[in-house]
Amino acid sequence: MSEALEKLVGIVLVSHSAAVAESVAELAVGLAGGGTKAPVAPAGGTADGGLGTSPELVSAAAAAVDRGAGVAVLMDLGSAVLTVKALLAEGDELPENTRLIDAPFVEGAVAAVVTASAGADLTAVAAAATEAYTYRKE
Repeated sequence: MSEALEKLVGIVLVSHSAAVAESVAELAVGLAGGGTKAPVAPAGGTADGGLGTSPELVSAAAAAVDRGAGVAVLMDLGSAVLTVKALLAEGDELPENTRLIDAPFVEGAVAAVVTASAGADLTAVAAAATEAYTYRKE
């Protein structure tokens, strides 16, 4: 693994649907352009393939993208937020320096992946994702 990749912030996308999490991850990575890409992992649905959120899938995804620079976790709906908050409260279920990011799911994911892929730290990744709330569509 290259040293540049080791130092990138990892991104976890938590959705109630595996298909949604995977699609948003694919979109965000695709829009990040060429070059080095931040590690991104979808954590969607339940372990048996149903709709919902799985603490085990979230923990596994966070471990998979952790390169020591922090992990940004974006969620789609309310109970996904509760799942991530519960994991953070446990203290040992997610990598050190994992942060729940309050951002729009699609736009925030794209901003987070683009910013992390540029080598930004976790604070900058979180700020870029959160700033997506201000994107106007008119």
